[in-house]
Amino acid sequence: MLVQQILKSKSDDGVVTIAPGTSLADAARLLAQRRIGAVVVSPDGKRVAGILSERDIVRELANKGVGCMAESIDGVMTRDIVTCGRNDKSDAVLALMTEGRFRHLPVVEAGEMVGLISIGDVVKAQLSELAMEKEALEGMIKGF
Repeated sequence: MLVQQILKSKSDDGVVTIAPGTSLADAARLLAQRRIGAVVVSPDGKRVAGILSERDIVRELANKGVGCMAESIDGVMTRDIVTCGRNDKSDAVLALMTEGRFRHLPVVEAGEMVGLISIGDVVKAQLSELAMEKEALEGMIKGF
């Protein structure tokens, strides 16, 4: 299965972004309101400057205490972002995410973000593909 198919299967392929310089408190509020685990940091909604996850915020709270919530996300976000393209295969993306130990992957084309997939999206797609293969094999065995 291709990343493009995963994006199409999502209810909304829009990406929630936040501007660099936003406070950790505002970022945490956005994550809570949208019920998401990570947000893409982008100056224009198209280019990826970083990703900020719930884990990043929790780690910062543990290290600095509640006072860090007034600080900018810029020092906390992950800056070295791995991306994928629409034509990448789901099994390759899953391996990349597992190896890199990250759960969110921006989908980028021609330098602009076109979507965001989570490891949950990829696993769901893989399970769906396996179920279809199982049904096809059962049909062949039973002679349908």
